[in-house]
Amino acid sequence: MFVNIVNISKSYKTEGRFFRKSKRKVIDDITFSIKKGECLGLIGESGSGKSTLSRIILGLEKPEQGKVMMEGEPISKWMKNKKGGASVVFQDYTSSVNPSFTIRDIIAEPLLAVGDNKNLDERINELLAIVGLPHAAVHKYPHELSGGQLQRVCIARAIAIKPKFIVLDEAISSLDVSVQAQILELLHQLKEEMEITYLFVAHDLQAAANLCDRILFLYKGKIVEEADSANLALAQHEYAKKLLGSVMPFQGQ
Repeated sequence: MFVNIVNISKSYKTEGRFFRKSKRKVIDDITFSIKKGECLGLIGESGSGKSTLSRIILGLEKPEQGKVMMEGEPISKWMKNKKGGASVVFQDYTSSVNPSFTIRDIIAEPLLAVGDNKNLDERINELLAIVGLPHAAVHKYPHELSGGQLQRVCIARAIAIKPKFIVLDEAISSLDVSVQAQILELLHQLKEEMEITYLFVAHDLQAAANLCDRILFLYKGKIVEEADSANLALAQHEYAKKLLGSVMPFQGQ
């Protein structure tokens, strides 16, 4: 397996009654794996713990219990040995970029961070072409682009360092439906052409079913269902059935 998440748990301290501190468990003993080249969907409602879990997988937060292994190594060691091996695209594309940077500066940022500035402008132009943006975009600033265009810039930045693994954390949820379809098609192409392994974190089951090979349903900090995208109708847990019930009418049209 490419990624192994083993018995991960995470709690946060909260204010209890009479100023007493208490703990709220956000992730509860979660175990799953992601195959190399696979797109795994992680579906859950707000507050289910999915973003916390994605940050733990990326090494941005530490779990209370359990471990994350990448290609057989602890995530911290893997990240250190393979600079640029993992990347992320967040939901809020506006806060994900520096508004004072040009598009060229934004895409160049991860390359410069790892000391890779060879043929920089040529590579930036190639990345823009890959995500379907014109060369003229290099001179623009974030506020001059549409939401869909700016999210394409964020994807270009994420793939600039040729990562093996990308976390897409609600990466299309704030976009219009027509733009979502375009971004999903782009992610499909990148998966095939660059052999990227994805974790697609979302609350939108229909989008996940379109892109992902397999889907995990996260409910109140626990994985309650796992299913291949082609066999979602076989899901048994009530939460999964509820989500499927809201999607199936659209699939049948």
